[in-house]
Amino acid sequence: MIRRFLPGLMVVLLSGCSSVSYYSQLASGQWQLLRAREPVAEVIADPSRPQLLREHLAQSQKARTFASEHLHLPDNQSYRLYADIGRPYVVWNVFATQEFSLSPENHCFPIAGCVAYRGYYNQGAARGEAALLRQQGLDVSIGGVEAYSTLGWFNDPIMSSMMSWGDERLATLIFHELAHQRFYVKDDTEFNESYANFVEQEGTRQWRAARGLPPVSDAALKQRDQFIRLILDTRKRLDALYAQPLAVDVMRRAKAARFEHLRNEYRQMRDSQWGGDKRYDAWINQPMNNARLLPFGLYDQWVPAFAALFAQEGGNWVRFYAAVERLGGLPVVQRKAALRQLEGVGR
Repeated sequence: MIRRFLPGLMVVLLSGCSSVSYYSQLASGQWQLLRAREPVAEVIADPSRPQLLREHLAQSQKARTFASEHLHLPDNQSYRLYADIGRPYVVWNVFATQEFSLSPENHCFPIAGCVAYRGYYNQGAARGEAALLRQQGLDVSIGGVEAYSTLGWFNDPIMSSMMSWGDERLATLIFHELAHQRFYVKDDTEFNESYANFVEQEGTRQWRAARGLPPVSDAALKQRDQFIRLILDTRKRLDALYAQPLAVDVMRRAKAARFEHLRNEYRQMRDSQWGGDKRYDAWINQPMNNARLLPFGLYDQWVPAFAALFAQEGGNWVRFYAAVERLGGLPVVQRKAALRQLEGVGR
């Protein structure tokens, strides 16, 4: 354990005060999480634990076995452990962009490389960081995270923060996080999250089929895909806007108009195509800025490309992962060109 924490400790000692504080909370939060772990089998067998928790964990272990045996994801102790963390999210991620940019403010770490956010184990600390960034004129957004992967450095537990969404959502989280353990490219959040999102979606489809359940309704999937496409199209419009040589006040008004256009498009789609289904109303009606759009570009950008790659490999998971590794090994410019080509094939 000490050997694993030593690299992070050295980074702290060699950094400035703000970095010391940030890395200290990361180390403390991870250490508390590791200490809270206990074998899932023991929780299930303990009659003093809540019955609903035990039943939920029992179902999770079926999905965990399916992940290794059928999806060829890592077969280790990750998600065969449980940790009650006593809060709704394990971390809160802070995203930030410049006022007229959709490029994230990246943060680099010794193991994970550069990512498009900073994570905090305490919500108050995340809000404090967000306030400081807003004072600097940045667009900022905070998002709670139910789970994360340590990329195989530790055996990641099922956390109590993962338990409120039902058996299937828990299974999808396990598939997603194990996909990160299976393969990860430093400094390319879009690649990593899109790949894991595809594994999650296809894994869930196969998991439902294995249990004799029908696919998720086409209407629900269509709504999700249409909403994501709406956000990605808005990102493209904003990118085009920010490339123009406009005065700041003119740019600001045009930016606000683009976001209002997004809301109007959403409401029209909701009312004319979805029968008034308001599942995304809460998200769309919150104050809007560039940072709120970041997760869509990061987590969904290349999902169609990975779907095309999976089909290209005949739906064979082992061949698919090998192809993903080849893609990940390309220089970043070639990698994105290959993904764009795959995306075109999938349409």
